[in-house]
Amino acid sequence: MRTGAALIGTIAIAVAGAGPATAAKVELVKNTKVVVTEETLTPSESETVTGNRASVVVYLSGDESEITFAGGPARRETITRGETVNEPAWAATLTNTGWVTLRLVRVEFLTAGNNVKWEMTGLPPNYKLIFEDEHSRTYDIRIAAHTWEQKHTHHDRVVVCLSGARLEHVLPDGSRQVSSLRTDEVVWRSAQTHKGHNLGKTDLWVIAIEPK
Repeated sequence: MRTGAALIGTIAIAVAGAGPATAAKVELVKNTKVVVTEETLTPSESETVTGNRASVVVYLSGDESEITFAGGPARRETITRGETVNEPAWAATLTNTGWVTLRLVRVEFLTAGNNVKWEMTGLPPNYKLIFEDEHSRTYDIRIAAHTWEQKHTHHDRVVVCLSGARLEHVLPDGSRQVSSLRTDEVVWRSAQTHKGHNLGKTDLWVIAIEPK
């Protein structure tokens, strides 16, 4: 995964050049902490982002893109599914220079954030921390079919599902909550302590973004 600070920012869709092609954008989640959108660019389409707020981007599909920073040079990038990028508040233009549709989920942070490091506190040791800064803790979760997680605690979070599964959460009082996720589904989950159980026949793969 490409995890360095990079590339885009918040959302302001615009036409690139004289052509009519513009990116499609759908708002998925909005609350006091985040605005989450799914953005789709067909080959040769562009979007210009203003860079007012920091964000995290998770790519759902694509093969190649070009990023041009305001007043700076263009930069080509290879895109893979699940690639997760930590983006500062910088203005740039993103163009789909590949042969397939480019789809991404953008999590824009509305809070001031803080510099307290959560690191892996409260999470199972098999979770993978992708990056953490003053805006978020972002990590990769994979749960094989029919397996359990140990008891752990999440903060409020955005969950981007890359491979869906039928799940249940067992709460500290012993009660159980069904919590299935579909592939490419994006949801907001409130803070919770639980044990996760993958009930299904498919492995779960999600990216979790916890705003600070």
